Amino acid sequence: MSKKVLLSGVQPSGKPHIGNYFGAMKQFVDLQDSYDSYIFIADYHALHSLKNKKEMKENIINVLLDYLAIGLDPKKVTLFKQSDISEHTELAWVFDTITTMPYLMRAHAFKDAEAKNKEIDVGTFNYPMLMAADILLYSPDIVPVGQDQKQHVEIARDTAEKFNRIFGDTFKLPEPMIIKNMEIVPGLDGRKMSKSYNNIIPLFAEYDEVKKCVMAIVTDSSGGVPKNVYAIHKLFRSEDELKKIYKEKEGKYKELKEILVEDIEKFVAPLREKRKEFSKDIPKALEILKAGSAKAKVIASKKMEEVRENIGVSL
Repeated sequence: MSKKVLLSGVQPSGKPHIGNYFGAMKQFVDLQDSYDSYIFIADYHALHSLKNKKEMKENIINVLLDYLAIGLDPKKVTLFKQSDISEHTELAWVFDTITTMPYLMRAHAFKDAEAKNKEIDVGTFNYPMLMAADILLYSPDIVPVGQDQKQHVEIARDTAEKFNRIFGDTFKLPEPMIIKNMEIVPGLDGRKMSKSYNNIIPLFAEYDEVKKCVMAIVTDSSGGVPKNVYAIHKLFRSEDELKKIYKEKEGKYKELKEILVEDIEKFVAPLREKRKEFSKDIPKALEILKAGSAKAKVIASKKMEEVRENIGVSL
């Protein structure tokens, strides 16, 4: 029996932090044995915020190295680059022609930009159509997302239903896979860990950087258990162990932080070393991406041929 298909995309937007790892990256590794997985680097989506050629190239390579270092196996996962598959943008245009502006005005990113009175580019307005194309080209059964991204899959489903209604049965309707225990990992200041808040612990940080970050975690002055320290610590140890440690070290925030430093280092060090190994041979890593893109291209072009036939442009 063939495995169900899983698809997800990752924007190349700088260094990952432990929040990215426990929020999404780890799930891709955990699921790679049970699903036929397609993970793509969403470089065209990154153009919204990144308009620097050198940085874009570096970020794409970095994402590739990050995912190989955490244990994505190219024999089990098709790792590819969005811009290598021209069918993504071609299908997005087809979807643009059946999608109304009021419908797209409901999208979170547009509403957010509008509320902040930002100048909104066309890409920000219709990026849900590119995302729908990203998803629907590969006929996935599931798309793992956090609760806040569920709308992306709903838009893809709506678009598939509308296309199927107008042009005949073409697209499979994907299901969102809401990662139930997906932690919202708190940052150094207690808010959600995010590069935009500058409150992160980088995933591949060296020991000294880990120590500096952990020592900067804001501790509440109420005594007893420092909430922010504990919330990060429980990602690395069982709560049974932690309750015992935090009871013994009650009020000793510096000592608790030192234990957390060692626990993070124990976890991060092997990943960091694996990443260094992969980074010694960038051409080899790029070959993995190239092979993945070639495999994805076959699937995408087959689906696109079906689309062209069904809309009447294939003669």
